[in-house]
Amino acid sequence: MGSRTMFAIAVLFAINAMNFFDRQILGAVGELVRKDWQLSDTQMGWLGTSFTLLYAVVGVPLGRWADRGNRSRILAGGVFVWSILTAASGLAANFRQLFLIRLGVGVGEATCAPAATSLIGDLVPSSGRGKAMSVFMLGLPVGIALSYAVSGIIAHEFGWRTAFYVAGLPGLLCAVATLWIAEPARGATEEHAIGAKRREGSPYLLVLGTPTIWWLIASGALHNFNMYAIAAFLAPFLMRFHEVDVRQAGLMSMVIYGLSGIPGLFLGGWLGDRVRRSRTNGRMIVGALALLLSVPLVYYALGCSAGDTRGFLILMSAGCGVMYVYYSTVYSTLQDVVEPSLRGTAMALYFCAMYIFGASMGPIGTGFLSDHFAIRAATEAGVTFFDETTLAPFRAAGLHSAMYAVPVLGVILSVVLLVAARTVTGDMERLQRWMRESAQGSSGSAEAAG
Repeated sequence: MGSRTMFAIAVLFAINAMNFFDRQILGAVGELVRKDWQLSDTQMGWLGTSFTLLYAVVGVPLGRWADRGNRSRILAGGVFVWSILTAASGLAANFRQLFLIRLGVGVGEATCAPAATSLIGDLVPSSGRGKAMSVFMLGLPVGIALSYAVSGIIAHEFGWRTAFYVAGLPGLLCAVATLWIAEPARGATEEHAIGAKRREGSPYLLVLGTPTIWWLIASGALHNFNMYAIAAFLAPFLMRFHEVDVRQAGLMSMVIYGLSGIPGLFLGGWLGDRVRRSRTNGRMIVGALALLLSVPLVYYALGCSAGDTRGFLILMSAGCGVMYVYYSTVYSTLQDVVEPSLRGTAMALYFCAMYIFGASMGPIGTGFLSDHFAIRAATEAGVTFFDETTLAPFRAAGLHSAMYAVPVLGVILSVVLLVAARTVTGDMERLQRWMRESAQGSSGSAEAAG
């Protein structure tokens, strides 16, 4: 791997770290916002989901743009926009204003995945793509860990608004650094180089005509439901059920949902690449088994009694850690089954579905379930009038019950990934056959012209 490639991947890692740092701030300081504005958990779910709505929709045309335009400049512009709007979030005076600003953050962040993963696909050959994707996705746990720790401490000392102001600055530096990434040629690292050539027809139908893509989309929706439910409500859960303050909740969440992902990503990338040498569907099998392992770990973590922060920390960290294997295995597989000129489009379609049906529904669905179970607990206790004052004693129990949706969906996700493992080999063989024939045809045409 050359110095230019290493520089590019390092910058992409930093961008992804800021991507998740900025989107996770609300998860770190959300309980303070809720109390400040007297919001329900469903409303907090909407705030946690807000940026994903436009993120999902706008990401599709941005993905096509990434397949046609200069990906480095597209990425630099997106980072600049979301960083400015993240800082502006601290100026919001009410729920509606914060919701609208977070929508704008989603527009900027929608440039990240299609452009960055497309760049990696053309910078690194398939044999090492899992490790390279692991480094890029390392930005996810690092960004989340820093967001929980930094935002929690700043909010504890100076208030939740200051946490947003501070977060906007590093992203501006990343935007400048992105302009120094040299744009690689499409398909530059493929065994059968075909440049920007692609099959005839609608790019969207071409991507969706690959059976594995449908299973990856379904898996993305399920995985993102769980990951964004945890992101939105882990700190509030710790504060309510285990009765820690915002600073302690931030530091614990940093370990559970952030730092635990580092070994998970590297293990997933290394093991996925290793198994793939002997089985073309090896990455999918590794991902499925990892997600299946996460189910009992998360289930027993939620079963820890109130105040048992040590038990919860150990079990939930392990559960979240193996959940991160998903990114190293699935993201690299998507690059393996889609032709180079359509990878930005494929990632945008994948993200559109998984954010609309997963990331958007995770916080909202969990918030709705939390409110439902809190009202039920209050009703069983004899409460007949429901507002934030009467429901406050039952908020911990409500959220505790709602969080059990995560291990339930984890079982379904494992099955979906195992089904994807049955289709990925055929899709990879078809793609390689087409690229081989296209490369030979281009070579023949060049010889004839000569």
